[in-house]
Amino acid sequence: MPRNRLRMNLQLFAGEKTERATPKKRQDSRNKGQVAKSAEIPSSLILLACICCLLVLGPYFQKQILAMFGDVLLHRLNMDVTEQNVLSLFGHYAIQLLIVLAPIFVIVLVIAFAAYYVQIGWLFTLEPLKPKFEKLNPLSGAKNIFGIRSVVEFLKSSLKLITVALIVFTTLWSEKKRFLDLAHLPVQDIFAFVASLAVRMGIFVAALLFILAVGDFMYQRYEYEKNLRMSKQDIKDEYKNMEGDPLIKGKIKERQRKMALMRMMQEVPKADVVITNPTHFAVALKYDGKKMDAPTVIAKGQDYLALRIREIAKQNDVMTMENKPLARALFERTEVGESVPGDLFQAVAEVLAYVYRLKGRR
Repeated sequence: MPRNRLRMNLQLFAGEKTERATPKKRQDSRNKGQVAKSAEIPSSLILLACICCLLVLGPYFQKQILAMFGDVLLHRLNMDVTEQNVLSLFGHYAIQLLIVLAPIFVIVLVIAFAAYYVQIGWLFTLEPLKPKFEKLNPLSGAKNIFGIRSVVEFLKSSLKLITVALIVFTTLWSEKKRFLDLAHLPVQDIFAFVASLAVRMGIFVAALLFILAVGDFMYQRYEYEKNLRMSKQDIKDEYKNMEGDPLIKGKIKERQRKMALMRMMQEVPKADVVITNPTHFAVALKYDGKKMDAPTVIAKGQDYLALRIREIAKQNDVMTMENKPLARALFERTEVGESVPGDLFQAVAEVLAYVYRLKGRR
């Protein structure tokens, strides 16, 4: 019983998501459009940028708007109303309105793109647009409505509403005396006062919303990292999927090694000589003056492989010579298929010359 309980505890511990997400899982999540971002940062920055744009380009907007309405009152009151006139007039004023609003549109696009780029970098994916029918499940929908995330979103919205209400109330309360004097001011001064008051409230609201948005971004990042956490078993499974099962890889390598040994043993009968240690090392050499610049190692082995090379050489009448220093040097400094090193040419040439004399070759 204690062993079973310990095993269950270990399995539970292995299934707990306590590990940081791997780069592969982060990239997969990013490809699906799942990133840590806050929609409050672009909205607050856009509000602040639009207010600043109105402050800077206020005279321009005033001139364009007065020109549009002045054109109607000065030149369009006595015109004949026909279908063509109405359409051309509508097109003309639509173009004028777009020209007036063009700076605001450009600022909104630039600020929105920059705010998202700073948060998540460059990302283009159509994965979030794919229909997901599991969202139609009423049980999962109810879970989302009454989940912790919904509660957090409700508290966040409530905090924003309370913050905006406090700013509006404090700003209006600070100007309560001037409200009583508005009845004695000309209309132009009243509009100027209301405009300055609205701009001041807008700047305060946008600045405070931006501060709240930064906090929201930190919370979104925490939730994102929490949802990405993996268990130790998840990491092992991911490694297996990426690299393959270690057992299968080991079997493949073992089979490859056996096939390489079989090919090497098939080359031993073609050797001119096998140099031995005599028991620990065996190196098979071949030299063809028409095809090779230097003698080549076609097989080598240690201990059991060395014994097999000697046996195959004996069965195929390949001469075996004992030379302990040369056998060890060739085994350690060359690989199968490589030529003999230059500093060993003399020793190998003497061995081959002796073998050729015994065989009657020149």
